[in-house]
Amino acid sequence: MSVPSEQQIQAAIEARNNSVGNPRVARLVEVARHIEAHADESLPLVRLAELAGLSSSRLQKQFKAAFGISPKVYQDAVRMHRFKQSLKVGDKVTDAIFASGFGSVSRVYGEATRSLGMSPRVYRAGGAGEVIVYACRATALGLMMMAATKRGVCLVQFGDDEASLITGLKKEFPNAELIASPARDAPELDAWMDALDQHISQGAPRPDLPLDMRGTAFQMKVWQFLLSIREGDVLSYSEVAANIDKPRAVRAVASACGKNRIGVLIPCHRVLRGDGGLGGYRWGLERKRALLDAERHRRSWF
Repeated sequence: MSVPSEQQIQAAIEARNNSVGNPRVARLVEVARHIEAHADESLPLVRLAELAGLSSSRLQKQFKAAFGISPKVYQDAVRMHRFKQSLKVGDKVTDAIFASGFGSVSRVYGEATRSLGMSPRVYRAGGAGEVIVYACRATALGLMMMAATKRGVCLVQFGDDEASLITGLKKEFPNAELIASPARDAPELDAWMDALDQHISQGAPRPDLPLDMRGTAFQMKVWQFLLSIREGDVLSYSEVAANIDKPRAVRAVASACGKNRIGVLIPCHRVLRGDGGLGGYRWGLERKRALLDAERHRRSWF
């Protein structure tokens, strides 16, 4: 499955909407509408080309020129949008996956993760060539550090003092250029930190921020699944393993949760032991308990 970025998706939707009534691309708009109406079906390019009265290669070229992405990627974007919307209205993860037109759980949490984050080569290089901006802020969970690349948030850590947090950041990205940024030079980072602090300290909704996830293919699969666990819900490590089609990989799931470097935004705190115990948490069990208690409290009000 090809997974476009959020920017590509928004640009394609905007281009499609702006093209309605334009006779030059009327056939392409009809193809886009057909894809939207039948996103849960198999839509071979040749079938779409017949609908447009074009050859397959011509449709591919014209559709991408008009909307920025291919018909296949457009279909995947429609499916992913429906999947996210299903989760927002409370559908179970597995139900949302199949209702959105994906044939299996692995289609969402397997192939999709290959387009997320950095390449294995860059990952192994310890962030070489990367510029990472960071800042710290006091929260209800203690001092928080957030760090980001041009792609999004790559780290959220909690600690007792700034020196130890900086040491931890250097350990995670030993070869990157690390820049402590005042708000005037990184307004997005400041706004993101403010939004996350409001979530942690004041109970505001968890912000939907761009994430630059970095890990192995398996870790990425686990972290991507964690993003779908609703606030107030908890799963066991074995349930997470089953949901990503790796039922025997319970220990590997626990390890992936422990190596999550983007705290709260990737909610690994929502995964517990099979007996209901807290299990582990990279930033201490008191913080894990506080997050879960706050989420249960907010959930009880709705």
